[in-house]
Amino acid sequence: MSEIHSETALQTAYVRTEMLAEQAPPVTVSGPIKWVRENLFSSIPNAVMTIVSVYFIYVVLAAILPWMLNGIWDAGSLAECREIRDARGGSGEHGHDVACWAVLVDRWDQLMFGFYPSELYWRPILAFTLFLAAILPVLYDNLPRKLLILTAAMPFICFWLLWGGSIWAPTLVALGFVLGWAVMKFAGPTVGAMTGTILAIVLPIFYWLFALGPLLDVFNSVAPIGIQAVASREFGGFLLAFVIGASGIILSMPLGVILALGRQSDLFIINKFSVIFIEVIRGVPLIVWLFTAQLLLGYFLPPGSNFDLMVRVIIMVTLFSAAYIAEVIRGGLAALPRGQYEGADSLGLNYWQSMQLIILPQALKISIPGIVSSFIGLFKDTVLVVFIGLFDPIGFSNAIRADTDWNGIYWELFIFIGLCFFICCFGMSRYSQWLERKLATDHR
Repeated sequence: MSEIHSETALQTAYVRTEMLAEQAPPVTVSGPIKWVRENLFSSIPNAVMTIVSVYFIYVVLAAILPWMLNGIWDAGSLAECREIRDARGGSGEHGHDVACWAVLVDRWDQLMFGFYPSELYWRPILAFTLFLAAILPVLYDNLPRKLLILTAAMPFICFWLLWGGSIWAPTLVALGFVLGWAVMKFAGPTVGAMTGTILAIVLPIFYWLFALGPLLDVFNSVAPIGIQAVASREFGGFLLAFVIGASGIILSMPLGVILALGRQSDLFIINKFSVIFIEVIRGVPLIVWLFTAQLLLGYFLPPGSNFDLMVRVIIMVTLFSAAYIAEVIRGGLAALPRGQYEGADSLGLNYWQSMQLIILPQALKISIPGIVSSFIGLFKDTVLVVFIGLFDPIGFSNAIRADTDWNGIYWELFIFIGLCFFICCFGMSRYSQWLERKLATDHR
């Protein structure tokens, strides 16, 4: 018995009677070390490429960072920058061993606002602030929907703040949209959805072309209310880029949706008009359309119409972007299975209800990357207006370098302009990625 008892005790000595405390995983299989092993040194070729890449980045940064961080910010000309550099003990025939950031300080107002009157800088700053506040309810659906009223009114408020003049001009233009909405709401159920839609588009256009001018004269004579007017030729720099880019993005999106639906329409005239419009616009470079806006668009307007160059450029940029947006959205519509359309029909929804509630939300979700890519391309293409005489940031950089004070400076201006465009475009890209993750329903 004693032998059996001792054998049993020997066996139970290896049986654990309590749970061990949790321990952290080894550092080699978790955290940063795991990420480095899996992404940078997962194989010999990857390790070699990682080492070469790190060395290349080191060489580039070692050459650029001292030039940037030791830059000169307080100088009135490039020659003065070089004198300060020489006093520091710098060298270089052209003074490129340190950056002359003083050009940004000296010409900051021009790069940002162009020739806009300095005493009125508060107006574009206020307009930009209100614009950011107005687009928040569109970008984020957790905000109160009542703020969309501010979003709808903001284009007209920003127009009045930027260009000034009579308050009745943007007010009467907004009245045209109210007219279209009233026709759709009250006449649509009577004459039919399609006829009501056509009337809601045609009547405001006729109102703007033929009734807006006389009404504006009447209101200005009765109650001349307004602020100091600023001509479009005084816009420049990033103010010009933001105005053209934001206007094109905001206006091209609904027009692109309409064109995409029109291209898929069974109505012969609407379908062919949409196809011809999209193919003609996309088949010609944007720079050609900008020259068209500069030289030829005025010939197609009614007699007495006086659209300045900047408004004509916005029109052409909007039409150009809308053609691309239409094709992107058409791709999203084509990606939907036929069962979605049939499901909408089985619910008894008419065409517009099915598009609004079922088809378009899914198509736009699929099209988000392409839409944002088009918007980013549109915003960057605003620099093309330099070829038709408008002073965008690139145009002002050329004008600054033509000045004797800053003749010979290059990289500082181009780095600053590129960084500003990168921040805006990168912000749009990150928002689109966030929106894709928020709308993801496949749980992958």
